[in-house]
Amino acid sequence: MRLYRSLASVTAALALVLFTPYDAVPHARVAGGESREPTPFGATCRTSVEGSHVVAHCHNPYVDIDRVRLHIECDRWWDLDTDSAPVDTEPAMTVRLTGRCWMEVRSAWVSHQKRGS
Repeated sequence: MRLYRSLASVTAALALVLFTPYDAVPHARVAGGESREPTPFGATCRTSVEGSHVVAHCHNPYVDIDRVRLHIECDRWWDLDTDSAPVDTEPAMTVRLTGRCWMEVRSAWVSHQKRGS
């Protein structure tokens, strides 16, 4: 008799949960009205290669300081790839980064880092 009572209460509780209307189920509270979108970040960079010389101009239109670096991969196996020193690009500021290989340039790109990260 004791097993029947505990089984009956479990069955009743399960039926109550399963057949409760969806609207009656409590929901987690969500902060209304404040959607936090990520702050725009990152300087816009234009990179040009002429022979063995690379020049990159980076302009930062945003509020956060962008730390940029020029990376150059040289085409010849014996030619050393180079990375420039990081340069802080302040808001509304344009910086010029330069570098070169001894011979041909295989690729060049600019990396970005938020200052303080």
